[in-house]
Amino acid sequence: MNVEDYNSLLDQLLQEENDLQFTQFTNKMAFEIGSRIVEKAETEGKSVLVDIQRNGQCLFHCAMEGKSLNNAQWVKRKNNVVRHFGRSSYYMATLLKSKKATMAEWAFLDPNEYAAVGGAFPLIIKGAGVVGTISVSGLPQEEDHRLVTSVLEEFMI
Repeated sequence: MNVEDYNSLLDQLLQEENDLQFTQFTNKMAFEIGSRIVEKAETEGKSVLVDIQRNGQCLFHCAMEGKSLNNAQWVKRKNNVVRHFGRSSYYMATLLKSKKATMAEWAFLDPNEYAAVGGAFPLIIKGAGVVGTISVSGLPQEEDHRLVTSVLEEFMI
């Protein structure tokens, strides 16, 4: 990718974060969104781990067949990136690639605790900001990210 490609993708990812915001987020909504992500993955013949957290509380967690504690660790590290920067983990992965830097080099963060890899999306409440994460692990990072955002788009209608 060249500079223009990175900038275009970063702009697109910021627009998603702007568009995919809630006015409220209930436990029931977490269950419905998490269940829809699992259903969509299953329909596409994919296996993922889905995790939804609000203010540090786990509202939804499902590990489909074939997913393990390793995927849960990836989610934890991706979520740390979202909590630290207030941006999707895919945005941060793209930003770091554009700078040809690692998380440790650019932000002095431990890569064992922070993974700038797509799949964790900020749970944003309009007027309040980032209050949690909606995360997927188990696919290539762009697919993890897209699975989350495609389902969130369904709920924004």
